[in-house]
Amino acid sequence: MPAFEVLSHRIIWAVPFGALIIAVRGQWAEVRNALTDRTTLSFLAVSAVLIAGNWLVYVFAVQAGQIFQASLGYYITPMLFALVGVFVLGEQLRRSQVAAISLAGVGVAVLAVSGGTFPSIAIFLGITFTLYGVLRKKVVVGAMPGLFVETIILFPFALSFMAWELTRGEATFLHGGVGVSWLLTLAGPLTVVPLLFFALAAKRLMLATIGMMQFIGPTIQFFVGLVNGEKLTTAHIICFVCIWAAAVLFCMDAWGNRRLRKVVVS
Repeated sequence: MPAFEVLSHRIIWAVPFGALIIAVRGQWAEVRNALTDRTTLSFLAVSAVLIAGNWLVYVFAVQAGQIFQASLGYYITPMLFALVGVFVLGEQLRRSQVAAISLAGVGVAVLAVSGGTFPSIAIFLGITFTLYGVLRKKVVVGAMPGLFVETIILFPFALSFMAWELTRGEATFLHGGVGVSWLLTLAGPLTVVPLLFFALAAKRLMLATIGMMQFIGPTIQFFVGLVNGEKLTTAHIICFVCIWAAAVLFCMDAWGNRRLRKVVVS
């Protein structure tokens, strides 16, 4: 199944599911305000392109047997969040965070030099998702209304592609069996719910904290790659050891900083 078709279904079925959530939460006024405010709509159009590109490359990576690169991309995202927090939002890095980012950089460099292929997929995934998170943190719109507007912006393109696929008789949907069609339909809610939670977190937490929590996903992806029999080279091992050490440093730093803040407050 082409990556574009998978992406199109994620967008198409995210719209009705998102509309249901908007209706239940009574947020249509926020959606209307976002659509009529040029600045907000412009930011959401850019973030929509970023997240669509991220989804597309991720699906391609999985289909091409590059799950380790996809995992690496989301592993380096927390480091990129922290760097953007420093250079764009004026947040400060502590020594442990600097050490973690340095370790991650060493790991990516080893993979780039000795891994046989430049980790372009990983870098693209990391950069696009980081930029998406920064925009969603800056734009003045609620989490779910903003996400719904993003899917509305992408919807005409996704629908046009699916119509084109159907007219050519190449669409998997409705032709690949009932099970496959249902899975493609479920792509909508499975897309909306995680991004809703992410957007909610992006509004409430520091970028470094958001990044730390994102180590869960790539860890699962790494083990999926192992189960699927993807080749784990020496360069991969060195890279991931550096990344895991960086993740431990990030988590320890966040935990220690949280305890220190509690002591200061009390």
